[in-house]
Amino acid sequence: MRKLTIAMASLAAIAGCTTDPFTNEQKMSNTAGGALIGAGVGALAGFAVGGSGVAQRNAALIGAGVGALAGTAIGAYMDQQEAELRAQLQGSGVSVTRNGDYIILNMPSAITFATDQDAVTTRFYPTLNAVGVVLQKYNKTLIDVNGHTDSTGDEKYNLELSQARAVSVAQYLNAQGIDQRRFSVVGYGESRPAASNATAEGRATNRRVEIYLMPLT
Repeated sequence: MRKLTIAMASLAAIAGCTTDPFTNEQKMSNTAGGALIGAGVGALAGFAVGGSGVAQRNAALIGAGVGALAGTAIGAYMDQQEAELRAQLQGSGVSVTRNGDYIILNMPSAITFATDQDAVTTRFYPTLNAVGVVLQKYNKTLIDVNGHTDSTGDEKYNLELSQARAVSVAQYLNAQGIDQRRFSVVGYGESRPAASNATAEGRATNRRVEIYLMPLT
């Protein structure tokens, strides 16, 4: 059975950060990352777990001095962010989809989590590091992290697993310096399938974490 870990381990994150010699970005070591990811929902103080409105997050960030986007600047900003994400994530197994002013990153559970676990696997750290580099650079975007499962097993258990996995991804990114006020974290369980649960391939497609990026306006 899955074990939900509850520690935040903030001091471990500080001690375990190193500087990437190529990008000058702060990176978490595997040890520090393992201490931080997989936290239970109650341990994620300050995050909008369960969802937060776009207007609320816009107001909080603009009030903190993060400039909003407007007009033609929105499309250009999201175009540039999309291009950098595609370059960073090429060959990673994470798909990048554009839908209007939204960018959607689809992270299949097969490459993100061990079976029935909510802690991000160490082999996925470099991919999340790459996402973090782009999200730090493009700080005028809101970040929705949504967890999903297939329909196998108990519905309540699947809901909790999906939320715990979304929390793990959001917390890992936050530990890289991404402002927590940008995040909304929601677990949808089995309620929003992307494919049929009648086949193994469809169930694998449904086990995922999706990150929606939208402009701060």
